[in-house]
Amino acid sequence: MKRIFSSLLLVALILSLTVSCGQAGKGGEFIINNGTEPQTLDPSKISGVPEHRIYMALFEGLVINDPKTSLAAPGLAESWTVSNEGTTITFKLRKSVWSDGTPVTAHTFVKSWLRTLAPETGAEYAYMITMVVKGAEDYNTGKAGPEAVAVKALDDYTLQVDLIGPMPYAVDMMAHYAYAVLPMHVIEKLGDDWIKPENIVCNGPFKLEEWKPKEYLTVVKNPKYWDAKNVKLSKIKFLPIDDNNTAYNMYKNGEMDWNTGVPLDMIDEARVRPDYQVAPQVATYYYIFNMTRKPFTDVRVRKALAMALDRQELVTKVTKGGQMPTYAMVPPMEGYTPAAGNPFNVAEAQKLLAEAGYPNGKGFPKVVLLYNTSEGHKKIAEWAQEQWKKYLGIEVALVNQEWKTFLDTRQNSHDFDFCRAGWVGDYLDPNTFLDMFISTSGLNDGLYNNPQFDELVKKAATMPAGTERLKVLQQAEEIMVTQDQHVIPLYHYVNIDLIDLSKWGGWYPNPLGIHNWKFIFRK
Repeated sequence: MKRIFSSLLLVALILSLTVSCGQAGKGGEFIINNGTEPQTLDPSKISGVPEHRIYMALFEGLVINDPKTSLAAPGLAESWTVSNEGTTITFKLRKSVWSDGTPVTAHTFVKSWLRTLAPETGAEYAYMITMVVKGAEDYNTGKAGPEAVAVKALDDYTLQVDLIGPMPYAVDMMAHYAYAVLPMHVIEKLGDDWIKPENIVCNGPFKLEEWKPKEYLTVVKNPKYWDAKNVKLSKIKFLPIDDNNTAYNMYKNGEMDWNTGVPLDMIDEARVRPDYQVAPQVATYYYIFNMTRKPFTDVRVRKALAMALDRQELVTKVTKGGQMPTYAMVPPMEGYTPAAGNPFNVAEAQKLLAEAGYPNGKGFPKVVLLYNTSEGHKKIAEWAQEQWKKYLGIEVALVNQEWKTFLDTRQNSHDFDFCRAGWVGDYLDPNTFLDMFISTSGLNDGLYNNPQFDELVKKAATMPAGTERLKVLQQAEEIMVTQDQHVIPLYHYVNIDLIDLSKWGGWYPNPLGIHNWKFIFRK
């Protein structure tokens, strides 16, 4: 809830803060702070929000996210039909070409998905295809060849996909970059060098112009994009600024058009600006335990740390942006009851820690909480560190890493005790917050392994939409969060952005916080 200011103070603040931020993008140019340097531009290998924003400029798959609802809207597929009791989807593709003029066909999609699924590619998001497409898991895990994957080109512009069950979210899921179409004619020729700026070929509304690491990445309008006539921006500049205060000041000084966040210390100041945009987001901020590291191999320790954190204090005194404190991984969704979780309870936390052999924290080993470089993540980690010291008597060290290093540590080497994470739903279904924790998922960073959880999530994938399916997913979440405490959910996000909507159109608050560049225009 917004604070109440006297009318004079409010007017004074607005007058002092409403700097001509519209000076950044002139004409059809647009400047955004993307928060960090992209890890890669290869859609098969990206895994973060900063990379996703660039992906939406350079590439387009079968469907894209509707700018208002976040649900699937036509992309390269102009239409689709569902048959066989919901287990077969047939896409009719529009005629389109890559930026070098090479046609994009149904055969290109087949090759692209097989490349993402190939074990040697090492795509962390391959699991999103294996959880949906029949035969994909067998190929991805080496149990079968590519011929097992039930995706085929019926002709140049008709793609058929057979699912493992009647999945109500399947088409919405396909807006994700895991299902990207790739320039296979270039990849087959150049291998991993295909994403170098001088080689990359795109099929989205924009194409890469220049990439100066640590400085900026620019894209310009792609004249060969199938819907180029409706793309209004001529150029987008992505700035990799991970210092929130620097980005905030640059925005106020008119050096960018969209700042994707606000420093925690500046929330009270920013929320009175006319260009401050806030909206609920289907997303969760949480900490992940490495299930192979002592003392976190003991569920009593995991629960003690979770129950010693007062989430209400966190969102009231630290984040202050309207976030919702939570003990569940899945945000509230229609028809779904999130897990109960293990609520704030100091006495129970102390009891559990003592039972685990660490009364009042005595003898508790040195552990490190890892987070990626950000003033906001640092403040939240420092708050948690103080809570654990105050209530449990334990010392937790804090370590931050730059985004690329952090992702490698968390996702590839798993060399951490416990670490910060955030998850924005890839589509509007509880499954998107659960299937990444199955034991075979490429995003199972904490190496969680509970066969009962795996079985329930996979069972839900074969069930039709309805109450019974949601109950199965709720059972799975209770096991992962309440019973096993694999993660410590802290709060559900809100989208906080600074963008002047009196100047820019086509940008709408939406549940997933996804804003496709083809819709944005200068008023």
